[in-house]
Amino acid sequence: MHLTHFSDIGLRVLMYLAQTGERKVPVTVAEIATQFEIPVNHLVKVVGHLARAGWILAVRGRNGGISLCADPAELKIGAVLRELEGDTELVGCETRDCTLKRACSLRAALRTGLSAFYDAMDGYTLAEITEGTTGRQIARMHHSFLRELPRAACVPRAR
Repeated sequence: MHLTHFSDIGLRVLMYLAQTGERKVPVTVAEIATQFEIPVNHLVKVVGHLARAGWILAVRGRNGGISLCADPAELKIGAVLRELEGDTELVGCETRDCTLKRACSLRAALRTGLSAFYDAMDGYTLAEITEGTTGRQIARMHHSFLRELPRAACVPRAR
């Protein structure tokens, strides 16, 4: 099994946002695109999907950004992957002209395996996969990005 690039990006976005802490500067799509070397147009599609799923809040505009809405301790990785990967089968039996189509046990075995994979991923939460060395690395990424911002961008505006 191989996860799609879409799911890979979605997991990275959630992991990055889970470690934002009390940042005063909002996380932007451009920041994540830079940090992970992801094309912005592809990242926008992933962020939109994550927002529709209710896991992140995306605010457009000059002072906009993205933030995590879901509780990292409750968000199961299996649920994320099911959402991002969709209900696709490992082998497209219906789209292929296969002489075994009517009497094949492989399709059922693959469904069982895929279900076991998702069940195993449900054993992990976003909080669990972003703690320890992973969390520290993401925190370093945040700090290095913030150090590179112009000082004026870090000063809150008076209202």
